[in-house]
Amino acid sequence: MEEGWGECVAGEDPSYSYETTETVWHILNRFILPMVLGHEIEGPEDIATVSAAVRGHPMAKAAVEMAVWDLQAKELGVPLWELLGGSGSPVPVGVSVGIQPNDAALLQKADEYLARGYARVKLKIKPGRDVNTVRAVREQFPVAQLSVDANAAYTLADASLLKELDAFDLLMVEQPLGYQDFADHSRLQKLLDTPICLDESIRSEEDARLALGLGACQVVSIKPGPVGGLASARAIHNLCVERGVPAWCGGMLESGIGRAHNLCLATLPGFSLPGDISESRRYWDQDIVSPEFTLDQGQMTPPVEPGIGVVPDRDRIRRLAVRHVSYGRLTRPVVEV
Repeated sequence: MEEGWGECVAGEDPSYSYETTETVWHILNRFILPMVLGHEIEGPEDIATVSAAVRGHPMAKAAVEMAVWDLQAKELGVPLWELLGGSGSPVPVGVSVGIQPNDAALLQKADEYLARGYARVKLKIKPGRDVNTVRAVREQFPVAQLSVDANAAYTLADASLLKELDAFDLLMVEQPLGYQDFADHSRLQKLLDTPICLDESIRSEEDARLALGLGACQVVSIKPGPVGGLASARAIHNLCVERGVPAWCGGMLESGIGRAHNLCLATLPGFSLPGDISESRRYWDQDIVSPEFTLDQGQMTPPVEPGIGVVPDRDRIRRLAVRHVSYGRLTRPVVEV
């Protein structure tokens, strides 16, 4: 019997999203999984329809929807990227570097990742660690592809400071303002030469359509988990292609299961910028899939095996799990969480 694997990307606290591991566990067990198991599912797009009565909670829905994508691809005997309409070609990937204790530590990190071959380095910024920090990195690496990510740390009152970033030839400044500030992002973009990329603001195709319609950004980060799954992510991708807007596939703190889904998605033609799909060793001493994801000359090649193309290590997952639930009447669990 084929099995599909998905991963929820919610964190322990609600700093990035209102969803957390606790809320997802509740929503999945109390609502979404009983709904899904009570319906005949013909394809992954059906998950959104079946779970429509649950308002919001895209990360919880995505965990189930992406597992169904994997299952359908395996049943059809094709790689997931082929089912999604991707090319299967190697994908250029970037890496995100968090706030470091000082600029010297940041320069060392950036040097390590560029030496590893990453195609783009993203620097986290915040008030007090922005213009001078980016200047130091740009002076050290004058031709590297650099971007910055503010994680909504600024307001429109900081426009003159953010304007100074134009001097550093950045690919983009990601989410400078609050996640609901579409209007202020539109005002800010008119003041900057550097393209604004929206991340936390994009939770659906409707959000992307609103942002592009207002001129709130010139680049879109598409993360399957926060937007409710691969079908929604592909719809946002198609919208960006239609509007001629560059997009890239963003990542969360995924294991190799979520990373495999992201990599398959990133092979679609509209993802024209390096995505945050770093190799397994970036976050884990040992991943929970085989083979682990590695970098080759700044690129990562999606697996050719059916589905997500990697094999989850069930024994390791069970050893690491803190709770477990099974649904279904077959001798093997239909759904495991």
